Amino acid sequence: MRIAELSLVALALLTACYDGTSPEDEPSGGSSGTDTPAESTGPTPTTTTGPTTGSGPTTTGDPGDTTADPETDGGSEESTGQPAADPAVHWVGRYDEADPTARRMGWSGAGLVVRFDGTGVTVNMDDAAQFFTVVVDGTVQDPLATAPGPQDYVLATGLPAGEHTVELYRRTEGSFGATVVHDVTIDGELLAPPPVIRRMEVIGDSITAGYGNLGTAPCGFSAQTEDHYLTYGAIAARTLGAEVQTVAWSGKGMVYNYGDDTYQPLPEVYDRVLASDETPWDFTWQPDVVVINLGTNDFSTDNDPSQQLYTSTYVTFLEHLRAVYPSAFVLVVAPTLFGAEADMVAGYLTDVVAQRNAAGDPDVAFANINVDWIGSGCDGHPTVATHQGMAGRLVEELQDHVGW
Repeated sequence: MRIAELSLVALALLTACYDGTSPEDEPSGGSSGTDTPAESTGPTPTTTTGPTTGSGPTTTGDPGDTTADPETDGGSEESTGQPAADPAVHWVGRYDEADPTARRMGWSGAGLVVRFDGTGVTVNMDDAAQFFTVVVDGTVQDPLATAPGPQDYVLATGLPAGEHTVELYRRTEGSFGATVVHDVTIDGELLAPPPVIRRMEVIGDSITAGYGNLGTAPCGFSAQTEDHYLTYGAIAARTLGAEVQTVAWSGKGMVYNYGDDTYQPLPEVYDRVLASDETPWDFTWQPDVVVINLGTNDFSTDNDPSQQLYTSTYVTFLEHLRAVYPSAFVLVVAPTLFGAEADMVAGYLTDVVAQRNAAGDPDVAFANINVDWIGSGCDGHPTVATHQGMAGRLVEELQDHVGW
């Protein structure tokens, strides 16, 4: 089934239910995330993508799995107290569904999750991201290399007959360009997606995106050496059983960007549905926790912002986050800096949090999740081992603050 046909099927399902749910100038349309229902065709392939309203689990089968056991919890009334969910493709991260025949996404870690009874999954997409992480039944596969132009990519094939979960996530960041998914074809029967238990958003710069974390210095930036799935935010989310949505862009700061103070800092592009698209996201997807890691680039050049400029801009951004996420706990973390400068900026952020608390927002806190580095990745960025250490610290802080 193609996307255009899917809308009619979704409408029919809803009717039955209620009888008796770096470029910056590409045009687009924003939307909230959801699952895409599709009709079952038994043992023959089922094809589906298209408009959705929600977002799905970003991990399956790893320690701290974000999903319940599909054998017992696959969206059934018994496991959730809600009516059983419809068969669907589950979309992860922000995405654009203005085109009814495709779904566009562009931030780090965006992707999809499918649960099915069958033997394989193929996705047809036009992609500029270059590399994806594929997870089959909790096991990470070899990286999926992609190229521009609509092409079929086999995510899994020849699996033993039975229930399986396959996940697909962008490894690279939004400056590479958009990923456009046209079809997801199941060799078997599409099932309801695993339920989402917790939701976390991580906001940051190159470190949060995973810049150079697969490389060993000396090396420069490349798509091959960036892997969002192995960043501190994604690792912590899997450990805590949370879905993660990431809004991160290399070189961005809270006030100033690295090497280019005339370009838009992260708060000015934060509301976008795609990094490369000015159309706004609608914030229907609501996280339980928001983690912000911004400031490394602000203080990495000779033109550092003043304390007043940095803190006032940070407070304004936190006010915006509270407006779009009224119930989320917000954790402000110390950026990766060293020596006296690290202590100075930590003091700035302590003041930022104190201002928000004094303004009547108690669900904002500060933490330092930095650790001693284990090696160095490309262009002085943390390695996967360092990300793992930071993830451990983030897990400790969230367990302490929100009981995860």
